[in-house]
Amino acid sequence: MQTIFVMVKCELGKAYDVAAAAADTIENVSEVYSISGQYDLLMKCALGDDADIGHFVTQNVQLIDGVKDTYTHITFNAFT
Repeated sequence: MQTIFVMVKCELGKAYDVAAAAADTIENVSEVYSISGQYDLLMKCALGDDADIGHFVTQNVQLIDGVKDTYTHITFNAFT
């Protein structure tokens, strides 16, 4: 299992719509948080070991209406 965190910058006024769409339509998104700073949302995603992370982000997250930009963090170990 691969865990990634995708930070999402949304079009103005679209953060709640993007969050709902991600939570409701993307099976691999386990949690969505609103955050402060340069990005609007933080999505925790759990992918299979053989999943292509780039393909997942570009074909799922980036295609949600209202997504302006993404920044992906790839994790290695979970300590808790």
